[in-house]
Amino acid sequence: MSGGTFDYMESHIGYIAEEIEDRLNRQGKEIPRADRFHSDDWYEKYPEDKFHPIYPKEVQEKLKEAVKALRVAYIYAHRVDRFFAGDDGEEFIEKIDKELKGL
Repeated sequence: MSGGTFDYMESHIGYIAEEIEDRLNRQGKEIPRADRFHSDDWYEKYPEDKFHPIYPKEVQEKLKEAVKALRVAYIYAHRVDRFFAGDDGEEFIEKIDKELKGL
């Protein structure tokens, strides 16, 4: 067996954490031309729109907390999935603890 108890929906939790982390890492960087929403005329008028937003420090800290909480949630959902599917037995708790320590 290889999980599937939750139809692998736990992976969505991981994707959300990655998206938040990516947005934090892109702060202040120029948006690639192919990803821009407006015409060049728009950016001549509003050059600040060429860049990803920079979030206030307090918001950045909360977003970082969200990433950590989501990663913890993913680990629990993933390991429980494997346990219910019969992939993890007695080592269930050991595996969760090991993955949580790795964060």
